[in-house]
Amino acid sequence: MIITVTLNAALDVTYRVASLRPHATHRVLDTAQRPGGKGINAARVLAALGHPVVVTGFAGGATGDELRRELAGPARAGLLTDALVPIAGPTRRTVAVVDERTGDTTQFNEPGPTVSAAEWAGFLAGYRELLTAGGVDAVALCGSLPPGVPVGAYADLVREARSAGLYTLLDTSGEPLRRGLAARPDLIKPNAEELTALTGISEPVRAAQVARRRGARAVAASLGPDGMLAVAEDGEWRAAPPGGRLAGNPTGAGDSAVAALLSGFAEHLPWPDRLARAVALSAATVAAPAAGEYDRPTYDKLLPRVTVTAP
Repeated sequence: MIITVTLNAALDVTYRVASLRPHATHRVLDTAQRPGGKGINAARVLAALGHPVVVTGFAGGATGDELRRELAGPARAGLLTDALVPIAGPTRRTVAVVDERTGDTTQFNEPGPTVSAAEWAGFLAGYRELLTAGGVDAVALCGSLPPGVPVGAYADLVREARSAGLYTLLDTSGEPLRRGLAARPDLIKPNAEELTALTGISEPVRAAQVARRRGARAVAASLGPDGMLAVAEDGEWRAAPPGGRLAGNPTGAGDSAVAALLSGFAEHLPWPDRLARAVALSAATVAAPAAGEYDRPTYDKLLPRVTVTAP
Protein backbone atom coordinates (compact mmCIF):
# COMPACT_ATOMS: atom_id res chain seq x y z
CA MET A 1 0.00 0.00 0.00
CA ILE A 2 1.12 3.56 -0.76
CA ILE A 3 0.29 6.74 1.18
CA THR A 4 0.11 10.05 -0.67
CA VAL A 5 0.17 13.30 1.30
CA THR A 6 -1.45 16.40 -0.21
CA LEU A 7 -1.35 19.23 2.30
CA ASN A 8 -2.69 21.79 -0.19
CA ALA A 9 -5.42 19.78 -1.92
CA ALA A 10 -7.65 21.38 -4.55
CA LEU A 11 -10.83 20.89 -6.48
CA ASP A 12 -9.64 21.01 -10.10
CA VAL A 13 -11.99 22.61 -12.62
CA THR A 14 -11.20 22.39 -16.34
CA TYR A 15 -12.86 24.63 -18.95
CA ARG A 16 -12.50 24.05 -22.68
CA VAL A 17 -12.99 27.00 -25.01
CA ALA A 18 -12.72 27.29 -28.79
CA SER A 19 -10.01 29.95 -28.55
CA LEU A 20 -8.70 31.81 -25.49
CA ARG A 21 -8.48 35.55 -26.12
CA PRO A 22 -7.59 38.32 -23.63
CA HIS A 23 -10.30 40.89 -22.81
CA ALA A 24 -13.01 38.71 -24.40
CA THR A 25 -16.09 36.81 -23.28
CA HIS A 26 -15.82 33.06 -23.83
CA ARG A 27 -18.42 30.36 -24.26
CA VAL A 28 -17.28 27.24 -22.38
CA LEU A 29 -17.59 24.14 -24.56
CA ASP A 30 -17.08 21.61 -21.79
CA THR A 31 -16.48 21.57 -18.03
CA ALA A 32 -14.80 18.85 -15.96
CA GLN A 33 -14.40 18.77 -12.18
CA ARG A 34 -12.07 16.43 -10.32
CA PRO A 35 -10.39 16.10 -6.91
CA GLY A 36 -6.89 17.53 -7.25
CA GLY A 37 -3.59 18.50 -5.75
CA LYS A 38 -0.39 16.68 -6.68
CA GLY A 39 -0.66 13.76 -4.27
CA ILE A 40 -4.36 13.22 -4.98
CA ASN A 41 -3.72 13.19 -8.73
CA ALA A 42 -0.95 10.64 -8.21
CA ALA A 43 -3.20 8.54 -5.97
CA ARG A 44 -5.98 8.40 -8.55
CA VAL A 45 -3.53 7.19 -11.20
CA LEU A 46 -2.07 4.63 -8.78
CA ALA A 47 -5.56 3.27 -8.13
CA ALA A 48 -6.19 3.09 -11.89
CA LEU A 49 -2.96 1.08 -12.18
CA GLY A 50 -4.30 -1.36 -9.56
CA HIS A 51 -2.29 -0.24 -6.52
CA PRO A 52 -3.99 0.29 -3.13
CA VAL A 53 -3.43 3.87 -1.96
CA VAL A 54 -4.39 6.01 1.04
CA VAL A 55 -4.91 9.73 0.52
CA THR A 56 -4.23 12.09 3.41
CA GLY A 57 -3.81 15.83 3.84
CA PHE A 58 -6.42 18.50 4.50
CA ALA A 59 -9.97 19.14 3.23
CA GLY A 60 -12.28 21.91 4.40
CA GLY A 61 -15.47 23.80 3.63
CA ALA A 62 -17.93 23.13 0.83
CA THR A 63 -15.10 22.71 -1.67
CA GLY A 64 -13.47 20.11 0.55
CA ASP A 65 -16.79 18.27 0.88
CA GLU A 66 -17.14 18.22 -2.91
CA LEU A 67 -13.57 16.96 -3.29
CA ARG A 68 -14.29 14.07 -0.93
CA ARG A 69 -17.49 13.19 -2.78
CA GLU A 70 -15.52 13.07 -6.01
CA LEU A 71 -13.01 10.72 -4.35
CA ALA A 72 -15.77 8.32 -3.30
CA GLY A 73 -16.03 6.72 -6.77
CA PRO A 74 -12.59 5.05 -6.82
CA ALA A 75 -12.89 4.49 -3.05
CA ARG A 76 -15.80 2.13 -3.71
CA ALA A 77 -13.49 0.00 -5.81
CA GLY A 78 -11.48 -0.67 -2.65
CA LEU A 79 -8.23 0.73 -3.99
CA LEU A 80 -8.38 4.35 -2.82
CA THR A 81 -8.96 5.20 0.85
CA ASP A 82 -9.84 8.73 1.97
CA ALA A 83 -7.92 9.70 5.13
CA LEU A 84 -8.10 13.48 4.61
CA VAL A 85 -8.21 15.55 7.80
CA PRO A 86 -11.07 18.08 8.12
CA ILE A 87 -10.12 21.72 8.72
CA ALA A 88 -12.09 24.93 9.13
CA GLY A 89 -10.70 26.76 6.08
CA PRO A 90 -12.13 26.00 2.61
CA THR A 91 -10.14 23.85 0.22
CA ARG A 92 -8.87 25.87 -2.75
CA ARG A 93 -9.88 25.49 -6.38
CA THR A 94 -7.71 25.45 -9.48
CA VAL A 95 -9.08 26.40 -12.88
CA ALA A 96 -7.47 25.19 -16.11
CA VAL A 97 -8.66 26.80 -19.36
CA VAL A 98 -7.86 24.69 -22.41
CA ASP A 99 -7.67 26.45 -25.77
CA GLU A 100 -9.05 23.97 -28.32
CA ARG A 101 -7.44 25.85 -31.22
CA THR A 102 -3.84 25.71 -29.95
CA GLY A 103 -4.04 22.93 -27.36
CA ASP A 104 -2.46 25.27 -24.78
CA THR A 105 -3.66 25.42 -21.17
CA THR A 106 -3.85 28.48 -18.92
CA GLN A 107 -3.88 27.71 -15.19
CA PHE A 108 -5.35 29.72 -12.28
CA ASN A 109 -4.50 28.47 -8.77
CA GLU A 110 -6.26 29.84 -5.72
CA PRO A 111 -4.31 30.19 -2.44
CA GLY A 112 -4.78 27.40 0.07
CA PRO A 113 -6.61 27.65 3.41
CA THR A 114 -4.76 28.71 6.56
CA VAL A 115 -4.05 25.68 8.76
CA SER A 116 -4.11 26.28 12.53
CA ALA A 117 -1.54 24.86 14.93
CA ALA A 118 -4.18 22.52 16.36
CA GLU A 119 -5.13 21.28 12.88
CA TRP A 120 -1.47 20.65 12.03
CA ALA A 121 -1.02 18.70 15.27
CA GLY A 122 -4.11 16.65 14.44
CA PHE A 123 -2.74 15.82 11.01
CA LEU A 124 0.61 14.72 12.49
CA ALA A 125 -1.13 12.36 14.90
CA GLY A 126 -3.13 10.76 12.08
CA TYR A 127 -0.07 10.57 9.83
CA ARG A 128 1.88 8.64 12.47
CA GLU A 129 -0.99 6.21 12.83
CA LEU A 130 -1.06 5.60 9.08
CA LEU A 131 2.70 4.96 8.98
CA THR A 132 2.43 2.22 11.60
CA ALA A 133 -0.86 0.67 10.45
CA GLY A 134 0.93 -2.14 8.58
CA GLY A 135 1.07 -3.01 4.90
CA VAL A 136 2.53 0.35 3.85
CA ASP A 137 5.41 0.25 1.35
CA ALA A 138 5.95 3.90 0.43
CA VAL A 139 4.97 7.48 1.21
CA ALA A 140 4.72 10.29 -1.36
CA LEU A 141 4.81 13.87 -0.07
CA CYS A 142 3.53 16.12 -2.81
CA GLY A 143 2.81 19.73 -3.63
CA SER A 144 2.91 23.14 -2.03
CA LEU A 145 2.36 23.97 1.63
CA PRO A 146 -0.77 25.89 2.66
CA PRO A 147 -0.46 28.92 4.96
CA GLY A 148 0.14 27.96 8.59
CA VAL A 149 2.08 24.77 7.86
CA PRO A 150 5.77 25.07 8.84
CA VAL A 151 8.16 25.48 5.91
CA GLY A 152 10.15 22.50 7.21
CA ALA A 153 7.06 20.28 7.34
CA TYR A 154 8.19 17.92 4.60
CA ALA A 155 11.55 17.36 6.26
CA ASP A 156 9.72 16.29 9.42
CA LEU A 157 7.33 14.03 7.48
CA VAL A 158 10.19 12.39 5.59
CA ARG A 159 12.00 11.65 8.87
CA GLU A 160 8.84 10.13 10.36
CA ALA A 161 8.37 7.87 7.35
CA ARG A 162 12.01 6.83 7.22
CA SER A 163 11.91 6.04 10.95
CA ALA A 164 9.03 3.69 10.14
CA GLY A 165 11.23 2.00 7.51
CA LEU A 166 9.23 3.30 4.51
CA TYR A 167 10.37 4.43 1.07
CA THR A 168 9.85 8.18 0.69
CA LEU A 169 9.26 10.27 -2.43
CA LEU A 170 9.28 14.07 -2.19
CA ASP A 171 7.69 16.15 -4.96
CA THR A 172 7.71 19.84 -4.07
CA SER A 173 9.75 22.94 -4.84
CA GLY A 174 11.48 25.98 -3.36
CA GLU A 175 12.33 26.15 0.31
CA PRO A 176 10.18 23.11 1.31
CA LEU A 177 12.25 21.01 -1.13
CA ARG A 178 15.53 22.53 0.03
CA ARG A 179 14.73 21.70 3.65
CA GLY A 180 13.27 18.33 2.79
CA LEU A 181 16.57 17.23 1.24
CA ALA A 182 18.19 17.37 4.69
CA ALA A 183 15.94 14.48 5.79
CA ARG A 184 17.39 12.26 3.02
CA PRO A 185 14.29 11.21 1.05
CA ASP A 186 14.73 8.13 -1.11
CA LEU A 187 13.63 10.01 -4.23
CA ILE A 188 12.88 13.59 -5.25
CA LYS A 189 11.01 14.40 -8.48
CA PRO A 190 11.57 18.01 -9.53
CA ASN A 191 11.06 19.35 -13.01
CA ALA A 192 14.04 20.93 -14.79
CA GLU A 193 13.20 24.45 -13.58
CA GLU A 194 12.79 23.32 -9.97
CA LEU A 195 16.05 21.36 -10.12
CA THR A 196 17.90 24.42 -11.40
CA ALA A 197 16.38 26.60 -8.67
CA LEU A 198 17.45 24.03 -6.08
CA THR A 199 21.06 23.66 -7.22
CA GLY A 200 21.85 26.76 -9.28
CA ILE A 201 22.93 24.47 -12.15
CA SER A 202 21.06 24.40 -15.47
CA GLU A 203 22.59 21.20 -16.88
CA PRO A 204 20.21 18.46 -15.64
CA VAL A 205 22.68 15.61 -15.04
CA ARG A 206 25.09 17.77 -13.05
CA ALA A 207 22.19 19.35 -11.15
CA ALA A 208 20.79 15.92 -10.23
CA GLN A 209 24.22 14.76 -9.06
CA VAL A 210 24.48 17.83 -6.80
CA ALA A 211 20.97 17.20 -5.41
CA ARG A 212 22.04 13.67 -4.53
CA ARG A 213 25.09 14.95 -2.70
CA ARG A 214 22.85 17.30 -0.73
CA GLY A 215 20.68 14.48 0.57
CA ALA A 216 18.44 12.82 -2.02
CA ARG A 217 19.23 9.16 -2.50
CA ALA A 218 17.90 9.37 -6.06
CA VAL A 219 16.65 12.11 -8.37
CA ALA A 220 14.08 11.70 -11.17
CA ALA A 221 13.77 14.98 -13.06
CA SER A 222 10.97 15.72 -15.51
CA LEU A 223 12.38 17.35 -18.66
CA GLY A 224 9.08 18.22 -20.36
CA PRO A 225 8.95 17.09 -23.99
CA ASP A 226 12.49 15.72 -23.64
CA GLY A 227 11.34 13.00 -21.23
CA MET A 228 12.87 12.22 -17.85
CA LEU A 229 16.28 11.81 -16.25
CA ALA A 230 17.15 9.58 -13.28
CA VAL A 231 20.34 9.72 -11.23
CA ALA A 232 20.57 7.03 -8.56
CA GLU A 233 23.21 5.17 -6.61
CA ASP A 234 23.33 2.36 -9.16
CA GLY A 235 23.32 4.40 -12.37
CA GLU A 236 22.10 7.26 -14.55
CA TRP A 237 19.48 7.04 -17.30
CA ARG A 238 17.50 9.29 -19.62
CA ALA A 239 14.12 8.26 -21.06
CA ALA A 240 12.92 9.94 -24.26
CA PRO A 241 9.37 9.78 -25.63
CA PRO A 242 8.69 9.10 -29.30
CA GLY A 243 8.69 12.25 -31.46
CA GLY A 244 5.71 14.54 -31.80
CA ARG A 245 3.95 16.85 -29.38
CA LEU A 246 0.67 15.56 -27.97
CA ALA A 247 -2.14 18.10 -27.84
CA GLY A 248 -4.09 18.33 -24.60
CA ASN A 249 -3.90 19.45 -20.99
CA PRO A 250 -0.46 18.99 -19.39
CA THR A 251 -1.83 19.59 -15.88
CA GLY A 252 -1.10 16.51 -13.79
CA ALA A 253 1.48 14.98 -16.16
CA GLY A 254 4.17 15.23 -13.47
CA ASP A 255 1.81 13.69 -10.92
CA SER A 256 1.31 10.71 -13.21
CA ALA A 257 5.09 10.38 -13.39
CA VAL A 258 5.10 10.18 -9.58
CA ALA A 259 2.48 7.42 -9.75
CA ALA A 260 4.58 5.57 -12.32
CA LEU A 261 7.74 5.79 -10.21
CA LEU A 262 5.91 4.63 -7.08
CA SER A 263 4.19 1.75 -8.86
CA GLY A 264 7.53 0.75 -10.37
CA PHE A 265 9.08 0.71 -6.91
CA ALA A 266 6.20 -1.37 -5.52
CA GLU A 267 6.58 -3.85 -8.40
CA HIS A 268 10.40 -3.99 -7.97
CA LEU A 269 11.01 -2.79 -11.53
CA PRO A 270 14.53 -1.70 -12.54
CA TRP A 271 15.09 2.02 -13.06
CA PRO A 272 14.92 1.95 -16.89
CA ASP A 273 11.45 0.34 -16.74
CA ARG A 274 10.28 2.85 -14.12
CA LEU A 275 11.41 5.74 -16.31
CA ALA A 276 9.77 4.32 -19.43
CA ARG A 277 6.50 3.94 -17.54
CA ALA A 278 6.77 7.48 -16.17
CA VAL A 279 7.34 9.04 -19.61
CA ALA A 280 4.55 7.07 -21.29
CA LEU A 281 2.11 7.71 -18.45
CA SER A 282 2.89 11.44 -18.41
CA ALA A 283 2.20 11.70 -22.14
CA ALA A 284 -1.00 9.69 -21.78
CA THR A 285 -2.13 12.12 -19.08
CA VAL A 286 -1.75 15.06 -21.49
CA ALA A 287 -4.14 13.19 -23.79
CA ALA A 288 -6.72 12.70 -21.01
CA PRO A 289 -9.50 15.20 -20.25
CA ALA A 290 -8.34 16.07 -16.70
CA ALA A 291 -5.47 15.70 -14.23
CA GLY A 292 -5.45 12.46 -12.26
CA GLU A 293 -6.47 10.47 -15.34
CA TYR A 294 -4.66 8.99 -18.31
CA ASP A 295 -5.66 7.76 -21.73
CA ARG A 296 -5.04 4.01 -21.66
CA PRO A 297 -4.74 3.43 -25.45
CA THR A 298 -2.18 6.25 -25.67
CA TYR A 299 -0.22 4.77 -22.77
CA ASP A 300 -0.25 1.26 -24.29
CA LYS A 301 0.90 2.64 -27.65
CA LEU A 302 3.70 4.81 -26.26
CA LEU A 303 5.20 2.54 -23.59
CA PRO A 304 7.10 0.18 -25.95
CA ARG A 305 8.33 3.17 -27.98
CA VAL A 306 10.04 5.01 -25.10
CA THR A 307 13.82 4.78 -25.39
CA VAL A 308 15.99 4.64 -22.25
CA THR A 309 19.74 5.27 -22.55
CA ALA A 310 22.70 6.44 -20.51
CA PRO A 311 22.74 10.29 -20.48
